[in-house]
Amino acid sequence: MKNPYLRFSLAIALAACASGAMAQQLKTTQLTAGMHLLQAEVAATDDQRELGLMYREKMPANAGMLFVFGAPATQCMWMKNTPLPLSVAFIDAAGKIVNIEDMQPHTLDSHCSTKGVPVRYALEMNLGWFKQKNIKPGITIGNLPAPH
Repeated sequence: MKNPYLRFSLAIALAACASGAMAQQLKTTQLTAGMHLLQAEVAATDDQRELGLMYREKMPANAGMLFVFGAPATQCMWMKNTPLPLSVAFIDAAGKIVNIEDMQPHTLDSHCSTKGVPVRYALEMNLGWFKQKNIKPGITIGNLPAPH
């Protein structure tokens, strides 16, 4: 393209498309963790789980993202392109938290569910949320959606 204005317009259009993909509209659900209520966006498809909370600059205090997996298995998360520090709870099919891991922004470190314990869900919240609410492994997360 020789026209610099056309090239600039194309770049703006591509950026708008990319940001639109990043700002996907996900279903939300209200979950319970002990006596605490939280709002979680639900990432249930491969594309939604792959994008996760990438590019998010902030998240409300009692909000998070629930990853719903098709079948119970060992699951791992990472923080590629994710500027928020997060904590993730790995949750079995019955809703019980198996383990909780803290994750630092923009890292490629794998944070996995406990080896040998299959999980159906992962719940990402702001870093330290589980600790602040005294939510530990063994506690049940309520109102989890059924996997598809």
